[in-house]
Amino acid sequence: MNILNIEHISKIYGDKVIFDDISYGIHEGDKIGIIGINGTGKTTLLRMIAGTEEPDEGQIIRQNGLKIRFLTQHPEFPKDATVLSHVEESIDGADWEVKKDAKDILTRLGLTCFEEKIEHLSGGQKKRIALAKALVSPSDVLILDEPTNHLDNEMAAWLEDYLRSYKGVIIMVTHDRYFLDRVTNKILELTHGKLYAYQANYSGFLELKAQREEMEWATERKRQSILRMEIEWARRGCRARTTKQKARLERLEALKAGKAPTVDQTAIIDSVETRMGKKTIELHSISKSYGERKLIDDFTYIVIKNQRLGIIGPNGCGKSTLLKIIAGLVEPDEGSLEIGETIKMGYFAQEVPDMDTKQRVIDYVRDIADYVPTKEGRISASQMLERFLFTPDMQYSQIGKLSGGEKKRLYLLSILISSPNVLILDEITNDIDIPTLTILEDYLESFSGIIIIVSHDRYFLDNMVDRIFAFEGNGTLKQYEGGYTEYLEARGEIVSSLDVPAVKTAKSQEEKKKAAEDWKKNRPTKLKFTFKEQKEFDTIDDDIAALEEKIENLEADMEKNASQYTKLAELTKLKEEAEQELEYKMDRWVYLNDLAEKIANQ
Repeated sequence: MNILNIEHISKIYGDKVIFDDISYGIHEGDKIGIIGINGTGKTTLLRMIAGTEEPDEGQIIRQNGLKIRFLTQHPEFPKDATVLSHVEESIDGADWEVKKDAKDILTRLGLTCFEEKIEHLSGGQKKRIALAKALVSPSDVLILDEPTNHLDNEMAAWLEDYLRSYKGVIIMVTHDRYFLDRVTNKILELTHGKLYAYQANYSGFLELKAQREEMEWATERKRQSILRMEIEWARRGCRARTTKQKARLERLEALKAGKAPTVDQTAIIDSVETRMGKKTIELHSISKSYGERKLIDDFTYIVIKNQRLGIIGPNGCGKSTLLKIIAGLVEPDEGSLEIGETIKMGYFAQEVPDMDTKQRVIDYVRDIADYVPTKEGRISASQMLERFLFTPDMQYSQIGKLSGGEKKRLYLLSILISSPNVLILDEITNDIDIPTLTILEDYLESFSGIIIIVSHDRYFLDNMVDRIFAFEGNGTLKQYEGGYTEYLEARGEIVSSLDVPAVKTAKSQEEKKKAAEDWKKNRPTKLKFTFKEQKEFDTIDDDIAALEEKIENLEADMEKNASQYTKLAELTKLKEEAEQELEYKMDRWVYLNDLAEKIANQ
């Protein structure tokens, strides 16, 4: 049953078109994930569905009495409110069962300080309080903007299970790809002002999007081929006398006016190697406590060159503290840290540092480097910004006009252009859109150096790290080989319960031999014309011209014999047969010319 309709909405901010006449219907049982590059309007669309923002044109029609609950990225709280009182605020009457659920949800989200004033808590704790309130409040439509930010892996897994069994509609923006895979049954993609809908989870979306783009480009290739043929026809000196030729000229103009599919702009990041000596990073018997709470207890480790380490654990266990010790920002209580002379660190903090909001984007980068070394040679700060999706107009805008995700992207750029050979990344995936994440993963795979990552993004950890250190209580870190999936397996947890993709395992000799034989049987052969196709390709232009002339002559004969019914019927039949043959020849012309291009480009 349809409960909410988005009808022909449009939205413009300044010169930027956010939505261009988009429509969509939301039904009972929908669990929708919204995907798009930062700045494409994901949060704006959530606000419009929630009713907190209006479109410039169009309307959103909601079913009468529809209850909507909206978790914003930056929730606000009343002064002096406590954790429990704020969450219970939306519960009608003395529903003790619901109040019990509220305490249970808060506990699941790591919040047991029920009577603590919210103003005393961290930003991450505040976001989890707002999430708890959204979950416990009765609603028909639950709208979640980045619900997994500030959740550790255990919390995210619990939230997945909770939302999978949620009876109402869920509409969310998240960059957690495993989360999207498990929870959603529909994906909406926002790109270039348009909205594309997919009846699938994230994995299915990737396949369907690839199919959609291939179909669009196939249509574009056919348009270009037909356009070339029509231009050649026009150059042969057509006479626009007949209705048929006038229609063909109109088709030529329509083909000229057609547009190629819009290509999504993605960040292009280039890794430049900075020399690293034998000595890297050595931690010897490191310990750190805050008050009576021991975060790290007697931790020793020597980081190997080009190693990829992931650090996981519950919120507040000491992950960020360990990174700050490695980066030299925090001193350990006991033990020592030794850093090799050639080590050059790039430290990406969890919170974006304060930026001068009045400074221009390009000046922020130029303060670090006017030119950036890449594998292609030196490129300017402006060119590097363009690779990070900052258009020329954006480069000369003030930093204060950037979105949170755009500021984070700019901060990431400022670290990478300093050419580090050690990257220390603390929750880098928060507020980074999925397209940028995939490009970042490509960059990190080619990065010549050490990477140390703290992240709750299980998909990111599986792709990026080859060893995990897990905080397991009382300051103890335990080492696990592989990515996040291998970590779960080593702990004896059932991987399938998370619906994560299967881990690639080493192939046996028999499998390798069979794969090699299969490849030999099915290896791609070089494209070429058959003898018949080559002959057809050589003569098809003349064939088309002859058919066009034949149709013109038949039309002239029909005009002369308009009063002779029998003769006219005979000529009409001949003309229809010629037109059908011409259509067939035109389709063959497109196919043969496409094949000729592919052969030439081999």
